[in-house]
Amino acid sequence: MNKFTFSYPTKVYFGEGAAADALKQKLPRVGKTVMLAYGGGSLKKNGIYDELKGLLQEAGKEVVDFSGIMSNPTYAKVQEGAALAREQHVDFILAAGGGSVVDCCKVISAQAVMDEDIWSMEYTEGKFPAAGIPMGAVVTASGTGAEMNSGAVITCEEKMWKGPIVGTAASFAVLDPSYTASVPAMQVLSGAFDTLSHAMETYLGTSDKDNVSDDAALAIMRNTVVNMRRLVADIHDVQARGNLMWDSAMAENGILKVGRLTDFQAHQIEHQLGAYTDCNHGQGLAVIQPVYYRHILKDAEEKFTRFAKEVFGEDTAEAGLKALSSLIEACGLPTKLGQLKSRVPITQEVLRQVADTCNIIKCNPRELSRGEIYEILCECM
Repeated sequence: MNKFTFSYPTKVYFGEGAAADALKQKLPRVGKTVMLAYGGGSLKKNGIYDELKGLLQEAGKEVVDFSGIMSNPTYAKVQEGAALAREQHVDFILAAGGGSVVDCCKVISAQAVMDEDIWSMEYTEGKFPAAGIPMGAVVTASGTGAEMNSGAVITCEEKMWKGPIVGTAASFAVLDPSYTASVPAMQVLSGAFDTLSHAMETYLGTSDKDNVSDDAALAIMRNTVVNMRRLVADIHDVQARGNLMWDSAMAENGILKVGRLTDFQAHQIEHQLGAYTDCNHGQGLAVIQPVYYRHILKDAEEKFTRFAKEVFGEDTAEAGLKALSSLIEACGLPTKLGQLKSRVPITQEVLRQVADTCNIIKCNPRELSRGEIYEILCECM
C-alpha cells in the first residue's frame, strides 16, 4: 500500500424512512433558505418531491426550486444554478436525484461562492475550491456513487469536453432503496454496471500484491454481480436494490482507492464519447469495457485471472471476460455503439474525434495510444 490520508466527508442515512431521519437531524443546523434541486418530473410523480418539500417547510425553511438537471449535466446548467443560489442567498442545497443531480449541485455549491470561473481555476490555474454552500444528497437512482465524494462529471458543450470538476462533498446522504422503486429497469441496471465499472477500473490500476484495497474491490464487484442477477430475475427486489445502493457508494467513496493508483481509461473514453453523443454513461461503459479489456488482458493477466475466479467463478482470464459480456447481455444492456441513444449518428469520424480528444491514463496496465483507442471504438461498432 502506498502512503495515503483518508477521511469520510459524508454521513450516510440508509434504509426506509432515512430522509425524514436525516432532515430532522440536519435541518436545524442550516440556514433558512434551501435550494431543492432535481431533474425532471419523476420526483414529483413518485411523491418524493412533496415529501422532501414538506419536511423542509416543516423545519421552517424557505424553499427555492431548481429543476431540469439533465442526465449528463452541462456547465451551463451549473452556472444557471450558481446564479440562482447567489440571487436567492441560498444557505443550503438539497440535491434529490441520481448522480447527475448530485454532481451538478456539488459544482454549483463551489461556483456560487466564487468570483472566478471554476473550470478555468481548476484546469488553467491548477487550483481547487476550498469552500462552498453546504449541501446534502437524497439518492433516488444509484450507480455513480456521487453522494460520498467531492468530484463531479460535467459536460462543457462549447468545449466538446466531458470530465471531472471538483466541487463540494455532501455533508450527508440519504440512501433509501424504496426511493428507487419507480426507476425503470434499464436505468437501474445501467447504474449498477457503472458501479461494477468503478470497482473494476480501480482494481486494474497499479497496486502491490495482497493489498486490502484490491480485496475490497473484488468483494464489491462480486456483490454487485450477484445483485444485478437478482434484479434480472426480479426487478422489484428491493433488497437487491438496497445492496446495489451501498455497493455504489462503496465503489466511489474512496475506500477502494486508498494506497494505490487506479485505471479509469474506459471511463475517460466513455466520457468523451458522451461529450459528442450525450449517450447514457453506464450503457456506454457496457459497450466499451469488454473490448478495452480484451486489448489489455495480457498486460494484467494475473489480475484478470483473479477477477475471473473471485467475481464470476471462472478459471481463466479469458473466461472471466466472457462471463462479463454474458452478464451485460443478460441485463439487456447494449453491446454495440449503434444500440446507444445518441444525439448524433455515431460515425467513424465521431469516433476519431473521441479518440483524439479523450484523456489518456498513464497508470493503467498499459498506456494506450490514440490509434489503439480509435481501434477499440471501431471494434465497438
